[in-house]
Amino acid sequence: MFSTAQPTTAQAGPLDGIVVVDLTRALAGPHAAMMLGDLGADVIKIETPHGGDDTRGWGPPFVNPADAERESTYFLSANRNKKSITLDLKADDGRATLEALVRRADVLMENFRTGVLDRLGFTTERLAELNPRLVVLSISGFGHDGPEGGRAGYDQIAQGEAGLMSLTGPNPDDVQRVGVPIADLLAGMYGAFGVVAALQERERTGRGRVVRTSLLAGVVGVHAFQGTKWTVAGEVGEAQGNHHPSISPYGLFRTADGAVQISVGSEGLWKRFCAGFHLDPDTPGMATNPERVENHKQVLELVEDAFGAYTSDELLVELDRIGVPAGRVRTISEVYEWEQTKSQGLLIDVDHRTLGNITLPGPPLRFFEPDGTEVTRTQHTAPPVLGADNDTVSEWLLRESVR
Repeated sequence: MFSTAQPTTAQAGPLDGIVVVDLTRALAGPHAAMMLGDLGADVIKIETPHGGDDTRGWGPPFVNPADAERESTYFLSANRNKKSITLDLKADDGRATLEALVRRADVLMENFRTGVLDRLGFTTERLAELNPRLVVLSISGFGHDGPEGGRAGYDQIAQGEAGLMSLTGPNPDDVQRVGVPIADLLAGMYGAFGVVAALQERERTGRGRVVRTSLLAGVVGVHAFQGTKWTVAGEVGEAQGNHHPSISPYGLFRTADGAVQISVGSEGLWKRFCAGFHLDPDTPGMATNPERVENHKQVLELVEDAFGAYTSDELLVELDRIGVPAGRVRTISEVYEWEQTKSQGLLIDVDHRTLGNITLPGPPLRFFEPDGTEVTRTQHTAPPVLGADNDTVSEWLLRESVR
């Protein structure tokens, strides 16, 4: 559409040509829209004229904190590969511009409180009248309907309400939130997945679809074995620290100078592990995985006694030698300095309008030709400053209106 990148085959992502109108703010919706932008869609982020997305003010840390053009690192985390325009949707001209965008868009994304978009005059019926091919993504806190439909959703509240905090922490009396806003991120990921599915369906039907998800749904959707532990077996999972509730030994174990993590996920690995550290795999109470899970404290003492003779670095070498999956616990800085991280394209350099060249976490997906050649975008765009693309988008709408 109006991409700053040169239109070459190598740069065209899977969603090249898809236009996304992004009315979302905070994190769940912006993350979903960013995922589509990473895949080549043209994402037009619509922000309020005064202050823009809430996350522009979420800090510290800010970059250029004493400057009038300070940038929040929170905002930078969720808004790469987008354009920003400002619209007052309570004003006639703002709503008229949104209508023009909707007529020409493929996707509209919103995470307003339930009913807000309706009051602005953009019910799902009205959106379908404007553009029958439009895919609409709506993200809420706890769902759009049901006895608590429309309830405001914030990540940590959703982590607690959706049961995740009850499973996280050292023990049931000291539950913890996950260290990133995982409920927001999961809702965004599920939302983006739903949009791509609806776009594929549109190829068959010619019509759009309304996709809905929520922070509650995102967390419940990843309960995995903890969910079926209750729904099928009638057992309630609890927080139990850095050890797996169904596999043993699997978790964090102390060494002479720190700790390492291991995963002994099969009886074959258990025998290999015991051979490597001169342990008897048939020790009473440890011969099978269910026994080891039941006798967790005994396993913990046995393993940490064996590991106490090694530094963490020495132990990781030995575990690798005998073929037992293991790893260290890295700080965030260590992750981004790790050559493996860099090799996976998880760092990108972009040119920001006010900050200059900055490095951002990169998209987590990679694409390859059948012959193994990687297809990459040669240019990503930095998160936009507020209203950076007002003129560009207005000019594009003008051109489209005279076609």
